Amino acid sequence: MRFQGTKRYVATEDLQIAVHAAVTLERPLLIKGEPGTGKTLLAGEVSQALGKRLISWHIKSTSKAQQGLYEYDAVSRLRDSQLGDEKVHDIRNYIKRGKLWDAFVADERVVLLIDEIDKADIEFPNDLLTELDQMEFFVYETGETVKAQTRPIVIITSNNEKELPDAFLRRCFFHYISFPNKKTMEEIVAVHFPNIRQDLVKDALDVFFEVREAPGLRKKPSTSELIDWLKLLMADEIPEDILKNRDKNKVIPPLYGALLKNEQDVHTLQRLAFLARREAR
Repeated sequence: MRFQGTKRYVATEDLQIAVHAAVTLERPLLIKGEPGTGKTLLAGEVSQALGKRLISWHIKSTSKAQQGLYEYDAVSRLRDSQLGDEKVHDIRNYIKRGKLWDAFVADERVVLLIDEIDKADIEFPNDLLTELDQMEFFVYETGETVKAQTRPIVIITSNNEKELPDAFLRRCFFHYISFPNKKTMEEIVAVHFPNIRQDLVKDALDVFFEVREAPGLRKKPSTSELIDWLKLLMADEIPEDILKNRDKNKVIPPLYGALLKNEQDVHTLQRLAFLARREAR
């Protein structure tokens, strides 16, 4: 079965090709793109579409590659030995499997998400090179080798907070999720709000893309923020013509708190509005 998106996720043709290529090549799919473009959601939708179990590893700044393989709790074993606990004789009782271990020993092929890999230390990707390439690793405490029974579909996301090592990039199939154009965005909106008025969608998208194109914004509004904004606009207390009859020189849209996330961007749009009004005189 080939991934073609789902009822909840609109996948462009380029993205569908990227997923298929990564699955065919049996290489990790490295996904980059603006925040809010559906990078993390992709793994879940691929797992649903292909009927595969999803195993997610969400990376933090403190994450270590070893945690994805396994962790050995020597402190607990020492404590139990002092208490005379019988389980200290089996070291496996103190080994906690990581997400890669779970994916490798699964009975059937799974989708493994390594989310926001660029949050971790710069050496993090390099520390997983061999494991992701050969799909196996050695457990020193027990002397066993854990080898993938079925190679998982690996999807890795990055927000470009750090440059990833070349050696790591060579082992991945890369795809950048471009920000949706108006046509694709209409399809995304239809997925979330099937019964929304089309005139509202048209007016809202005009305003949304106008805001995104404003020069000097620190954080452009994303797809998820557009969805939140539309949800507010659809509320009963919001007048239907709030967008259609708005003052074009005000620039800042109604309920802008759903779209703009810092005061600098609010001030930027206010300054642009002032300049527009001055030029209109």
